[in-house]
Amino acid sequence: MPEPAAGFDGLLDTALGLLARREHSLRELRSKLTLRGHEAATIEAVLDELAARDLVSDERFAEAFLRSRLERGQGPLKIRAQLRERGVGAPLIDAVLSEAEIDWDRCADAARSRRFGNAPPGDREDMARQARFLRGRGFSEGQVARAVLSEAGR
Repeated sequence: MPEPAAGFDGLLDTALGLLARREHSLRELRSKLTLRGHEAATIEAVLDELAARDLVSDERFAEAFLRSRLERGQGPLKIRAQLRERGVGAPLIDAVLSEAEIDWDRCADAARSRRFGNAPPGDREDMARQARFLRGRGFSEGQVARAVLSEAGR
């Protein structure tokens, strides 16, 4: 596909428009610009310029992504997988998750309470349903067990 007529400046404006809406990882931004038919060399030049100006940052993206997923009640396993899909490296993911100092047990309990209320599970079937829900949200087996069993023991 031929290079759109906009060139470097037009591509830079497009990239800035995307970044104005939300943070993007470098991989996401590269992918979106590639889909618009721009040459790889121009895309890389624009990404280098944005990185030099600190306008695109995988670290900032990962922190914003973590905050948004926490608000949705998602757990660490799902967040980690989604960040990997978006091109964020494992060392950066580990750093962002550990620096955030999140009480994942509390997050799992809050997600369970939002979905099922404060009442403890009525029986094994309810416990299993709540556990499946929390596993689907990306919480570990230990976090799921503590959230569901803490309610059952209340």
